[in-house]
Amino acid sequence: MVNLRVPLLNLLLALSLSYSSATAQANLSLSNYTFSPTKTTIGTVRVSGTVSQLKLKGNNADLFTLDKANQLIIKPKAAKASLPWYDLIVEGTNATGSVRDTFRIVNDDFIRNQVIAHRGAWKGTGTSENSIASLQQAIKLGCMGSEFDVHMSADSVLFVNHDAAIQGLPIEKTVSAELAKVKLSNGESLPTLEAYLTEGMKQNRTRLILEIKTSTMGKERSMALTERVVNTVHRLKAQAWVDYIAFDYDVCKKVKALDPDAKVAYLYGDKSPEQLAADHLYGLDYHFSILRKNEAWINDAQQRKLTVNVWTVNEKETLQWFLERHADFITTNEPELLLTLIAK
Repeated sequence: MVNLRVPLLNLLLALSLSYSSATAQANLSLSNYTFSPTKTTIGTVRVSGTVSQLKLKGNNADLFTLDKANQLIIKPKAAKASLPWYDLIVEGTNATGSVRDTFRIVNDDFIRNQVIAHRGAWKGTGTSENSIASLQQAIKLGCMGSEFDVHMSADSVLFVNHDAAIQGLPIEKTVSAELAKVKLSNGESLPTLEAYLTEGMKQNRTRLILEIKTSTMGKERSMALTERVVNTVHRLKAQAWVDYIAFDYDVCKKVKALDPDAKVAYLYGDKSPEQLAADHLYGLDYHFSILRKNEAWINDAQQRKLTVNVWTVNEKETLQWFLERHADFITTNEPELLLTLIAK
């Protein structure tokens, strides 16, 4: 175990913030990253700053078109092919030269049911929660999403774990070399965010529901974690797979500032649907007790084009209550049970 002193922690945090500030804002982005045979208009290529003369580059450039409004469109033949995704380079010019980014455009075979496996699907098989195996099991079951939690080590490496500490090690005060030695109950190493995303991106059926955990060390570090998370998602070209959730409302707004088209839902439960819609969030994701007390929020949210998720629901009666009220998603430790209920 390595517990770093406060001055060194502050230095590492400062370096993290410096890195994030330098890399957070991409010059090019997309409003959407998926296509289907019946939905060939993908989305808008967005530019930050002055970027002109956008062109498509790379091996897949001839499979797409870009119209005068910067709408990216996949050609019908490519959309009907069996490939799960295409990597596409978009290039433009600005005052300092060329600007380019590579986007992963994903065939939208994502499942549309209501089942989000909480920390992956771990309970039914006895594997470790928040493990690669629990993600694989959620995918195998056919869950719409697999939820997982992200913290940042003392030297700014992102790890997947629910609690702020694991096996006596406070994640935020321990360097990554020590955390890499941790073994989960199923024998896996403590997964990094990069490893988890890389595994999840091997398929295009189950979405990755990424919770940015609130830092125990204060708001500044929560913001640094948020920037690091969004940077990692973009670097790995995982935008089509990832939805974000957080208990800290400032974290939710920070994600939207970094990536305005990201799907972000709020967890704490103290904001009305009106407030979430005003801040352009994707949805609410509240504890079941809050939505049972404020049942009108379900319809109100959906009227405002917000999604309604509820956590963490494990009892059959409560699962049924939210199914009857048409919750968009239900986060559960019992995905097998919920899949059975929706199949009836």
